[in-house]
Amino acid sequence: MIPSADIRETVAARLQSAQSVASNLRAFIGLDGFVDEIFHVVDKRFDAERFERVPTIRAYADRLGAAAGHSTNVELVRIFTKLGGNGPIMANALAAFGLNVEYLGALGYPHLHPVFHDFSQRATVHSVAEPGLTDALEFEDGKLIIGKHESLKELNWKNICDRFGRAAFQEALGRADFVGFVNWTMLPYMSDIWESIQMEILPALTEARAKSHSKEHSTLFFDLADPEKRTRNDIQRALRQIEKFQETFQVILGLNEKEAYEVARVLDLDPSHRDPEGLEKLSHEIQERIHVDTLVIHPVSYAVAISQGQSVRVAGPVCRVPKITTGAGDHFNSGFCIGKLLGFDNYASLLCGVATSGHYVRTGVSPSLADVSQLIRVWPQQ
Repeated sequence: MIPSADIRETVAARLQSAQSVASNLRAFIGLDGFVDEIFHVVDKRFDAERFERVPTIRAYADRLGAAAGHSTNVELVRIFTKLGGNGPIMANALAAFGLNVEYLGALGYPHLHPVFHDFSQRATVHSVAEPGLTDALEFEDGKLIIGKHESLKELNWKNICDRFGRAAFQEALGRADFVGFVNWTMLPYMSDIWESIQMEILPALTEARAKSHSKEHSTLFFDLADPEKRTRNDIQRALRQIEKFQETFQVILGLNEKEAYEVARVLDLDPSHRDPEGLEKLSHEIQERIHVDTLVIHPVSYAVAISQGQSVRVAGPVCRVPKITTGAGDHFNSGFCIGKLLGFDNYASLLCGVATSGHYVRTGVSPSLADVSQLIRVWPQQ
């Protein structure tokens, strides 16, 4: 599962020489947008500047549980504010790789929110709604995402057509080598949008492809984004819609570990085996029921990908004390997808994914292809 030095050197060299190819690729990503505020929770405060953070989610849960029937005070210290949402983070990461990125989502309307200004310099952005707001409480063993989503009701097909344009949407979708529709869970009208795309946009794309005699299918990536709060029927509907896109695109479905188990329960599969071998077996069972080109699952310390019934697993360069974890999964997805776009097999693409995420959690910065190549070569152990 741990990639050998020879394999890492081969993938690193291929990445390093791929900049010109990446710069000719076009990506169209959407449809969410958040303003993320990253917080630590104070455990002990020593003075106005110095404090000790609550280290783990378990410790925080114990503190909250002890307050039942009484009351307690919780102090949050804001570490920084940044652009958020699965879509903007993924798009920003792809732009850092050198792709030509076009983004449509909830970045502020009618005026762009200032947090997205730098992003708008790296990508062509279109916004049709105000962003959601996120308080991300980060701990050593994970994070709690507390969202305010009222504005995301404005992200619907009517507003996309009125404020961006149906023809503009069709053109953006048609010229993209890579398309990403992410954060289904947080967007209440995403399934309706997908249905409208399938009914109103895809027939014209299929006809245009036939006229040009093109047999190439663009890659379309989906990320459900923690669907636990959505109903079983909603999740089943979304999975059926994702399958339908396979007729027009090469579809990749990305899940983190928790999402994989949630999807498994919806599909009436047994999610009880939580070791790497059990998760890899589960990936086969999920792909037997969701017919997409590639399924990729990324726990914290490794990742699994399966295409046409053949699975591979790669360990990641685990970071024991990350600088940031919010956005790590989106960076993994970006790294895996750039590998696929460059023609890498699933193993090499997984290696790109875990290295991209590994660089981001260590630095808080979206890496270039050269950065990913370098981390793959040195492969830190912590």
